[in-house]
Amino acid sequence: MTTPRTTTAATTTAATGNGGWAPRLEPAAGARALEAARLIADRATSPPQVRAALELAARQTSFPGSVRWDPVSLAQGDTGQALLCAQLHRCFPAEGWDRTGHAHLARAVAALERRGDAPPSVFGGLSGVAFCAAVLGDGLGYRRLRQVLDDRIATVSLSAAAAVRGRSGVPVSAFDLISGLSGIATHLLPAGANRPAHPALPQVLGALADLARPGGRPPAWYTPVTLLHDEEQARAYPFGNLNCGLAHGVPGPLAVMALAVAGGVGVEGLEPAVRELARWLPAHRVDDAAGPNWPAVVPLVDGGLGLREGRADRATRSAWCYGSPGIARALWLAGSALGDDGLCGAAVRAMEAVYRRPVPERGIDSPTFCHGVAGLLQVTLRFADDTGLPVFTEAAADLTEQILAHVDPARPMGIATVEPAGNLVDQPGLLDGAAGVALVLLAAATDREPVWDRAVALS
Repeated sequence: MTTPRTTTAATTTAATGNGGWAPRLEPAAGARALEAARLIADRATSPPQVRAALELAARQTSFPGSVRWDPVSLAQGDTGQALLCAQLHRCFPAEGWDRTGHAHLARAVAALERRGDAPPSVFGGLSGVAFCAAVLGDGLGYRRLRQVLDDRIATVSLSAAAAVRGRSGVPVSAFDLISGLSGIATHLLPAGANRPAHPALPQVLGALADLARPGGRPPAWYTPVTLLHDEEQARAYPFGNLNCGLAHGVPGPLAVMALAVAGGVGVEGLEPAVRELARWLPAHRVDDAAGPNWPAVVPLVDGGLGLREGRADRATRSAWCYGSPGIARALWLAGSALGDDGLCGAAVRAMEAVYRRPVPERGIDSPTFCHGVAGLLQVTLRFADDTGLPVFTEAAADLTEQILAHVDPARPMGIATVEPAGNLVDQPGLLDGAAGVALVLLAAATDREPVWDRAVALS
């Protein structure tokens, strides 16, 4: 890092006066969460320590493809670490985290310049870098960089939007949060008075609304077997499927379209599309003993005269990426945008069911964000802020303790990803590693709003 951090009382106390966002932990628990966040952040933002952790992780993992580092990536690269620095700067403005974040952002931009091209996506491409620059610059800095990036994003996103309009049957990467139009929209949406809507936003939202148009049988956003992402999926779903995960499925479009409706963005067909998806998701629940739940995908079957929606045989994990938490958040955003108390109530009941579910049955053993406890905690914090209900504050405390139980100062990043069968891997990145954990602990323990979670379609 550019400057060493000390652990005096003066630097372990977050800035105050954020105008709304409040810590959700009791003081003692908040202090432990903040200490853990700072420990992890110090290591996850140090390039030499990140390199050492990646070398170790490559030997630890049972999934070699999961250990990678792309400076451009928000999920697993310098852009993600810069976003962590941006939030640290909001919490501790006198400590120089903006300079550390600038160094990470500069590495991401240099990598973009070397390769000459990048996808428009938010987690692995141009939109993620532009989003990070906006947050790190607090809406005002990096204007020239953001203009250059936004010009490039406009060109490629308009092409991507045109490619799905009028289609029926698309790969999830065309519209999802990770690689597709929904993720791009999280950057293009207005973010306060300092930033108007991007001129490409209407076309991106229009394409998403077109995919969600009512009346399709199957819905236009279904994925045919020829476009499923691997052979295992193709064998399991020989007629294709409909993806229900916030990360890769239709809750992503629902969330960003709902945010657009709530923000007053006028696009033809947008509100009917939100209503349609908010109808479709509850109609395809797979409940369990705890209450409302969802499958990862809904299979398509041969209906004789064409494809029809089948019935999923089981629910999936309770995570941000797949399962009730991500879906409940999308439904809440839709209910809020439409003024539909019934939808908001259904979202709350789905979250209450998550907390009733025994911890081993949630399927999120890792403390990390994507399919781990940190992701569930961040969703919970957003619900706590929106509703003020004690159930969310109590759940936030429990989930924070689950994460803190994994903190180990002897590990390179201070915390490790837990793979299946309990395998520990020292991942440094945001989506599946230490940086994401630090961001969520800061959200739980400080009064600085986690504006970064727009990138994961939570706000």
